[in-house]
Amino acid sequence: MDQGLPGSAAPTPSRLVQRLARLMQEPAPVAALERLPWHSWIVVGLVSIGAFVGQLDATIVQLALPTLASTFDAGLHAVSWVSLGYLVAFASFLPIFGRVCQMYGRKTLYLVGYIVFVVSSALCALAPDLPSLVAARVVQGIGGALLGANSIAILVTAVPEEKRGRALGVFAAAQAIGMSAGPAVGGIVLGALGWPWIFWLTVPFGLLAAIAGWVALPRTSGARPEARFDWLGALLLAPALVILVRALNHAAGWGLTSPQTLGSAVLATGLLWLLVRQERRAALPLVDLRLFANPGFALGATAVVLGYAMLYAMFFLMSFLLEHGYGERAWEAGLHLAVIPVILGLVAPLSGGLADRIGIRVLGAGGMGVCLLGLMVLGLGVGDPAASQLMSFAAFMLFGAGLGLFIAPNNHATLKAAPPELATQAGSLLNLMRVLGTSLGVAGATSTLSLGLKQAGGMTDRMKDVSGPALVGAVEWGIVLVAVMALIAAVLCVLRPRS
Repeated sequence: MDQGLPGSAAPTPSRLVQRLARLMQEPAPVAALERLPWHSWIVVGLVSIGAFVGQLDATIVQLALPTLASTFDAGLHAVSWVSLGYLVAFASFLPIFGRVCQMYGRKTLYLVGYIVFVVSSALCALAPDLPSLVAARVVQGIGGALLGANSIAILVTAVPEEKRGRALGVFAAAQAIGMSAGPAVGGIVLGALGWPWIFWLTVPFGLLAAIAGWVALPRTSGARPEARFDWLGALLLAPALVILVRALNHAAGWGLTSPQTLGSAVLATGLLWLLVRQERRAALPLVDLRLFANPGFALGATAVVLGYAMLYAMFFLMSFLLEHGYGERAWEAGLHLAVIPVILGLVAPLSGGLADRIGIRVLGAGGMGVCLLGLMVLGLGVGDPAASQLMSFAAFMLFGAGLGLFIAPNNHATLKAAPPELATQAGSLLNLMRVLGTSLGVAGATSTLSLGLKQAGGMTDRMKDVSGPALVGAVEWGIVLVAVMALIAAVLCVLRPRS
């Protein structure tokens, strides 16, 4: 009897797997392109477009938050979810899509990721209110997770081993260019065209990459549709992250001892405990916790979280300081803020050689020391409008240089600390740590800025009611938070085992 008729037997799990495998069947690339001797570099270019767009979007949105707060008459906690909605969705779905792509192939899901990203970008641009914009950003984060779960794996598979290092360098350069260009491009677009265009900007890139990927990306080899999927881990991951980030983001507004804060903390802790318990028991866990048994990896992964939390906390704080506190126009603030990622991108390529000479423990702690020096300079000049331009420029240069000395060597040393048989899982987990750090940095900066505004007598439910001087004073609390992160990261560098 036909499986679709009433009364027929339910499809067996093996038949469901076969149906999903047929649904995920990948389109073949154009044969003429696949035969080209430089076909692998077409693949590198395509995944690098995704890397560029992802970093461009992340930094542009950070710069646009003050504009969005004024446009929608929203407070800090509400407008921060324009950034957090994307980041939490990305972090929640990244391990899930990573496993699904291993089971059913990467090309189709990668192309679907581009389509979801493009459509949600258009929905962001058309959003009539803040809740609609946050909802569209969540969908955009899901699309971003589909891209992030596939990009490196597609690149590594397509490029011969002897050329892989150069290809990964191109990919990293595309990310650095996107991050560096984001504030400057975002400021110009915000000033000339308005906030919807920061989302329209990604649409043509995404459409071009999706079309080119359809005809050029190779089919996946080695898919395993019969592999087990960690359903319970997938169901626990997103609620645990959402509640954790929400508690951190709203702690200052609710009060540290309020029922909402304490209840959220207890619930998040319980869900994380269940998630850890499940991942230890699962045959094929979404997050392989065996990696944390290695002290070098555990300390390095925690430092990854702190490094990206520092970077995006600074983006968040300085966007409000420059635009709302100092009254700079969007394009001026964008050029001003671009100093951090530009210097980071210039210093990072030099950090590998330095790490080989003096070791990651000394270099990492030294990089955090440079960051702390930059934060000290920034703190000294933050309340003095006459000195703020020059001192903040110097502070941004020092902060970017410090992170440039820290992030890439720490990532490399952390991956090297992982057992060889867990190298793939280590790369995926570090990607998750990066996004988690970004989320926690934005949430922590929101709470400390809100706490500072309360102490200064400012109001956070409507940013239009917050005076410039009150915001400038409140930013000092956020600078202290970033400095504490830098101190902890420096200590972790010193404590990590010698390689």
